[in-house]
Amino acid sequence: KGVFSLDESRKILETAKEYGLKPKLHADQLTPFGVAELAAEIKAVSADHLEFISDSGIEKMKQSGTIAVLLPGAVFGLGKDNYPPARKMIDMGLQIALATDFNPGSSFTESMPMILSLACLRMKLTPAEAITAATINSAYAIDKGDSIGSLERGKKADIVIWDVKN
Repeated sequence: KGVFSLDESRKILETAKEYGLKPKLHADQLTPFGVAELAAEIKAVSADHLEFISDSGIEKMKQSGTIAVLLPGAVFGLGKDNYPPARKMIDMGLQIALATDFNPGSSFTESMPMILSLACLRMKLTPAEAITAATINSAYAIDKGDSIGSLERGKKADIVIWDVKN
């Protein structure tokens, strides 16, 4: 209720692609709706949220190269427990990214360290997986993986050094 149907969304997104826009979708946050599958079908750069993604949606997004942008701050901010199935996504080979989704309605934090902590504690990512999701995978989720997101010659970077054991 109150959202575009899948057919309406497909038409809008395909038209946007004709004008050179690269689709990113708000997908399957509050209910299982099949938006992950639509994101894969139209070869979106990314699909965000995905708390209610299906196994089919995971597989199709993996096949299309669509990045899953997970927003654990929104789940936390809404007082919910239905975090995206990040462990399953990774195990099935889907690339995930992490972001804050900072906004006044559901995600009240700009803190990436908090997002990394939620990803590890609530979505069962390892610290290395969380950092990868927050850096290079996030760069690819905004179609900039060739110029940012990792420490490589020729890329732009802001560098943070943490004194941690692993």
